[in-house]
Amino acid sequence: MSYRIKAIAAAVLSLATLTPVSFAAAADLPVKAKAKPIADLPFFFVIDDRVTYSWMPKGTDPGNYTIRPNGTVNGNTAKSVYSFTHFDAWLYGTNFFTISMFKSDHNDAANPCLGAPTSTVTVTGGNSNCAGATEIYGLFRSTFGFNEIFNTKAFSYGPLHNVSLEVGMDANTENNFLSPAKRDMVAGLQFAFDLPYKGYFNVAPLLYYEFANHNSFDQCGLFGAGVPGVTCLIDGNTSFKPTWAVETNYYMDLGFLPENMQFWSISGRAAWYGQKGNQNQPLGVAGGGTPTAVEFNSEPIRLTFDASKAIWGPKYTHFVDVWVAYRYWQNKFGLDHKTALGGPGVCVLAGTSISTNTCTESTVYTGITVKF
Repeated sequence: MSYRIKAIAAAVLSLATLTPVSFAAAADLPVKAKAKPIADLPFFFVIDDRVTYSWMPKGTDPGNYTIRPNGTVNGNTAKSVYSFTHFDAWLYGTNFFTISMFKSDHNDAANPCLGAPTSTVTVTGGNSNCAGATEIYGLFRSTFGFNEIFNTKAFSYGPLHNVSLEVGMDANTENNFLSPAKRDMVAGLQFAFDLPYKGYFNVAPLLYYEFANHNSFDQCGLFGAGVPGVTCLIDGNTSFKPTWAVETNYYMDLGFLPENMQFWSISGRAAWYGQKGNQNQPLGVAGGGTPTAVEFNSEPIRLTFDASKAIWGPKYTHFVDVWVAYRYWQNKFGLDHKTALGGPGVCVLAGTSISTNTCTESTVYTGITVKF
């Protein structure tokens, strides 16, 4: 097994939230002497499963906030995140799957409660005191390397390591009043580049299609009878237009450190998703024709300490990782954070230009990841 595949198995699993994975190259496998037959590879020659707990003190959920006694807005929703991640590599590509549970504090209220505590902006217009919502989010990405499929090195040149076909899907559900149920698919190419110290950088231009989601505020009957298909949706299920996306990620060991300090690595990701139509797509202007904005979801830096290697030696590299990261998510879910276009009471307070601070997420967070 190549170092690159080992690094990918360790690093990509640390990018458990909306993270495209890198391609593990079968061409990197060591070559045996010609006089000996090459042993058959198992169908999966890397299988790596991990669990992670992380704490996010300043997460957000658009439209969920509280008004402090002094009149200022608290748009932060603290979240505990429990994740399972799976990575495998086989002869022609890789597969990555993660599923996470986000448990919010009271600022993101669980259904049937209709608002956050002390907030004066609820569906009913009153105050409430609620348990925090729970979200389940799953993501899958799979790559198929052209060098491996065509048995060539034509897709490697200089720092370019490989070009792959990438496909994937995302899905979520949350038990707040909005009751989102996102379903999307991606497809495109991934370009894998080598970095110093056996690191990598991947960039994937993709087609993104969020073909289904749920929005209780669009459901007929909530604000009067409405006109189905014109001003409301019978079941509240939205369906957006296909758009473009670019997903990137990187990983690199801090190999320039002295030998007795080589327990550190950095990694990160960034993704852009284009405008996908109206906020209430497929409804037109009569149903709230609010345009979505370009969404930017990133974790530009994560610093990881390989605790198991430091304690038990190289044999246990990345069995226990402790890390700290910075997360920045602008125009969350495509909602424009700058203006009232996100909807009154969502990105800005109703009737004002005061931000709710919920359509942009900016937080330092930390966690521990254990391989099993």
